[in-house]
Amino acid sequence: MTGWSPIEMSRACAATTVPYGEQVTLDAGGLVEIVQRLGASITVRTQMGSLLRIDGTDADALGLDPIGVGHRAADRPFEIDQVVDALQQIFDPEIPVSIVELGLVYRCDEIIKADGSRRIEIDMTMTAPGCGMGDVLRADALRAVQAIPDVDDVDVQIVFDPPWNIGRMSEAARLQLGLM
Repeated sequence: MTGWSPIEMSRACAATTVPYGEQVTLDAGGLVEIVQRLGASITVRTQMGSLLRIDGTDADALGLDPIGVGHRAADRPFEIDQVVDALQQIFDPEIPVSIVELGLVYRCDEIIKADGSRRIEIDMTMTAPGCGMGDVLRADALRAVQAIPDVDDVDVQIVFDPPWNIGRMSEAARLQLGLM
């Protein structure tokens, strides 16, 4: 590989294959290269060229400080914009664009239940129905929104209607990816 800048894994850690979404373990002493470090995950490439996603809480295995999704202070009142901000911290593991900017989030609603609890309902999609990262990105969204103070319940559904298309991407994302 040109410009291969390996990092030795200081300990074993879980990883997810990209784009298949299969769980694997990276061994201590293995060599990887950081490809992308955005939001609450890190994408690495192995010597064999495979892409793997490592959760930011395992960043120490790469010699980095653990990372997570930041949220608002608990002393401010809840606003639905904080949910969108949390989702903005979730990035596609193959390209440096958030799931919001990619247009993968179709719906994000706040529901106040009869008992006063707050439920957030999210419909999101993938760029292709066969994307193996769907469950991984769904879990990331669920975890990010559950961490927001004053959110009591979260439901994240993967939907494919309407099908995703490039027109759903923000102008900034299309510009960043050279699609304009």
